[in-house]
Amino acid sequence: MTVRVLVVDDEVHLAESVRRGLTAEGFAVELSHDGLDGLWHARERSYGAIVLDILLPGMNGYQVCRTLRAEGIWTPILMLTAKDGEYDEAEALDTGADDFLSKPFSFVVLVARLRALARRGATPRPAVLSSGDLVFDPMTRRCHRGDVPIALTPRELALLEALLGNPGAVVAKRDLLRTVWGDDFTGDANVVEVYIRYLRRKIDEPFGRHSLRTVRGHGYQLVHDEAHDA
Repeated sequence: MTVRVLVVDDEVHLAESVRRGLTAEGFAVELSHDGLDGLWHARERSYGAIVLDILLPGMNGYQVCRTLRAEGIWTPILMLTAKDGEYDEAEALDTGADDFLSKPFSFVVLVARLRALARRGATPRPAVLSSGDLVFDPMTRRCHRGDVPIALTPRELALLEALLGNPGAVVAKRDLLRTVWGDDFTGDANVVEVYIRYLRRKIDEPFGRHSLRTVRGHGYQLVHDEAHDA
């Protein structure tokens, strides 16, 4: 079956070159050179994969990807960028992209990755995590309590996700250290306590809550703080 691919890139000559190459490989290709136009195509039509540049007029690739995921559109997305570096890759993946390729790229690699994405198909949206009115969306990496958004750093978000993923359970410090900081972390283990304080100041104190609790000698627990609900 022919795989339909949407290529969104404002470099017209590059996009046309990619279209010709992918067509020769058996793909059906549609082009867009603007973020807003690309978003419209992705909303209105069904594709096996989307090749999405990051630096676009109208709306950048991060915004396009984030919007599609927020709307429940899970077409596999391969992001392209002229930038290079782990932070650009991390941001692309955090917004919901499935893969990442830096320009200039190998056309052979592009084809192989598109075929892999098309075989995999759309990935189901990860479940939103919550405890009472405290909500975290793993896909958009956004957190809010009630209607109030809460700005958290990537490390704080990872810590919150680890706790919300074990609702009501006491999570040992060593497990949080392994999950959030990684097995190769060689720093001070007390960093967990430091970030627990950071997190508590953002998700609890402004709202008069005590949902993030320390269980002495065991670890940390995130509970629905019913006693302080309105």
